[in-house]
Amino acid sequence: MKNPLSCFVTGTDTEIGKTLVSGALLRIFSERGFRAAAMKPVAAGAEWRDGQWRNDDVELLGAHATVDLPISLTCPYLLRTAVAPHIAARLEDIVIEMSQIKACYEQICAQSDVVVVEGVGGFRVPLNNEFDTADLAGQLALPVVLVVGMRLGCINQTLVTAEAIAARGLQCVGWVANCNTAPMPFLTENIEALATRMSAPLLGVIPHLDEPNPHNAMRHLKIPASWAKQRAHSSSLPG
Repeated sequence: MKNPLSCFVTGTDTEIGKTLVSGALLRIFSERGFRAAAMKPVAAGAEWRDGQWRNDDVELLGAHATVDLPISLTCPYLLRTAVAPHIAARLEDIVIEMSQIKACYEQICAQSDVVVVEGVGGFRVPLNNEFDTADLAGQLALPVVLVVGMRLGCINQTLVTAEAIAARGLQCVGWVANCNTAPMPFLTENIEALATRMSAPLLGVIPHLDEPNPHNAMRHLKIPASWAKQRAHSSSLPG
């Protein structure tokens, strides 16, 4: 089972705003009347609070979803140490299994109209010795939204990541320019350079926000109302 509006949110690097954009997408889908669910299959870095292990990104996504689901489904691999997930899993003697992630995803799909799945780190972060986050996006067969951290080197990182997405046979349905760091010199010129080279549309430019939260970020995303209709229609076509 796959909900035709669902997407996989990845980034050009870690700490560049995937959770912010994922939360904003959840709010947009929710305001359009969809039952919007969030999933972050793997999260590395947790704190013991209120009698359980908690991850800030997982909790933020859950707060902006309209489908209330247990963390055991939305984040089947909540790892304690804030390092690369394959290392964190090894430290806890855990093997991240694709089959477990897919089973959780199927259960979430059954209870929602759209699932926003957030990756971990960049597009090709190892999850175990056999597969990485690119394989995860491929196994879930989801179109990709690419979050670009606007800073020095972002043009190369973005184009290389876009090529990697295409090489996996996945569709990049859009990219977001996120200005989450200090103001970038020649910001407009860098965005224009990317826009002329990316085949996927620019979904929005999120400025440096005094309060970086999904509610404020969604105002800067320009996802056309027809996008959902077009994707839903194309996903229903034979073949």
